[in-house]
Amino acid sequence: MKKTAVIIGAGPAGLTAAYEFLERTDIHPVVLEKNDFVGGISATHNYKNNRIDLGGHRFFTKSDRVMKWWLNFLPLQTAPSKDDILLSDENNKAHNTAMYDPEKNDNVMLQRRRISRIYYNKKFFDYPVSLSLNTVLGLGILRMILIVLSYFKALVFKRNEKSLEDFFVNRFGYKLYETFFKDYTEKLWGIKCADISAEWGAQRVKGISILAIVKDIFQKIFKIKKGKNIETSLIDSFYYPKFGPGHLWQTVADKIKEKGGDILFNIKITDVVCEGNLVKKICWENDNGEKKEIEPDYVLSSMPVKYLIKLMKNSVSDEVKNIADGLAYRDFRTVGVLVNKLKLKNKTKYKTVNGIVPDTWIYVQEKNVKMGRIQVFNNWSPYMVNDFENTVWLGLEYFCSQGDEIWDAKDKDFIDFAVGELVKMGVVDIEDVLDTCSYKVEKAYPAYFGSYDKFEKIREFVDGFDNLFLIGRNGMHKYNNMDHSVLTAMTAVDNIVSKANSKDNIWQVNTEKEYHEEKK
Repeated sequence: MKKTAVIIGAGPAGLTAAYEFLERTDIHPVVLEKNDFVGGISATHNYKNNRIDLGGHRFFTKSDRVMKWWLNFLPLQTAPSKDDILLSDENNKAHNTAMYDPEKNDNVMLQRRRISRIYYNKKFFDYPVSLSLNTVLGLGILRMILIVLSYFKALVFKRNEKSLEDFFVNRFGYKLYETFFKDYTEKLWGIKCADISAEWGAQRVKGISILAIVKDIFQKIFKIKKGKNIETSLIDSFYYPKFGPGHLWQTVADKIKEKGGDILFNIKITDVVCEGNLVKKICWENDNGEKKEIEPDYVLSSMPVKYLIKLMKNSVSDEVKNIADGLAYRDFRTVGVLVNKLKLKNKTKYKTVNGIVPDTWIYVQEKNVKMGRIQVFNNWSPYMVNDFENTVWLGLEYFCSQGDEIWDAKDKDFIDFAVGELVKMGVVDIEDVLDTCSYKVEKAYPAYFGSYDKFEKIREFVDGFDNLFLIGRNGMHKYNNMDHSVLTAMTAVDNIVSKANSKDNIWQVNTEKEYHEEKK
């Protein structure tokens, strides 16, 4: 009989593992997903043919293996896209229109221009922060002098990096950290940077500093090829599925089913039964209340490890239970807002349809609002917007925790609040708002506070089960990017195929010092 791998979670890590099993082994994958859709935080929801990406996911990676894997499902589109056609001059428009065929080019990746900026004091600043004339004029000469002096002080008096604040100050100086990093990061986590482990910085902003920014400026001035070691926040372009990241993961899910794999939805796992050093049984209920169980040969879990430990019940020591109970997360809420137009004008060198701002993300640094970021979906992909030529489709992002006022607010109240903040910031006029929607994401960001400093005890415990592999962001309680989550799944399957004794190589994904992706 075929061996069976139970995969908990149909996000990027879980779906990658299932597909890898089908492609490379005779092991049968059974994916158990609590939601009724695939993709996890990388899902794309369709609201009246306006698509919303819940996290904002750029398809960029330093791993050739991951990039080849992505493009295997959605190859890069070579014909012009909608905005290419609209931005062409009249001489080329007819030719481009003839080449463009939406019916034949749906399952593709687009190459997109990468622009993100900071919105601070109702002004735009480059992200990452640049040493440009715009920055100097926007902040003022006095503040720039203080920023420079603060940075040189940080170079001379290096802090011992115990906290995220120490990490930022060592790379930017206190004044620049206070101006552009402190408030946003504390919105994200809900606590002070001084109370967050420096390890978050080591995984998320490890390659960015004033020196890295200066190096990038010189490379651009002298047209020096950057190569694969470029930091992710400094990239100029990225790939993006035509209809959002969920487009890719739905394509992967369809291929898994075509190849005979199982993906079960609306599943509530009720028990993880262990004997000795093996997981012997997974028990669950479906949405009809039917109770089922399976005896797996392998278990790959991307569910929050906090809940996995609870489900392992009597197999877990009190010490490990207490550490798992103390693991913290941040949740996420977004509001989709469809508008006729923006009040913000495009004053950049970049050409855009109808003159909207060119940003994919706008980082909101305003102190008098709770909003974290704004996504402009027109710029992620023109196909995310039903009426791309005449409307602008925005995603307003908020970081929260279950039980707080943002999470508990009713949809209508929260939408009214979010739109009110958008108007307060001068982004839109209320009369231009056409439609709205709201979505929630639980456990979006595993946190580097709470009991995280004792996480090694959890790792030692779960690694002691020969057939249990933790993968993905929540499975490993690691703030991975999407490509890192994919790599953890690939590496876990590699280990099963090669019958490796150690799982260290899975945990080592996203620990290389030069890799970076800003918060997503």
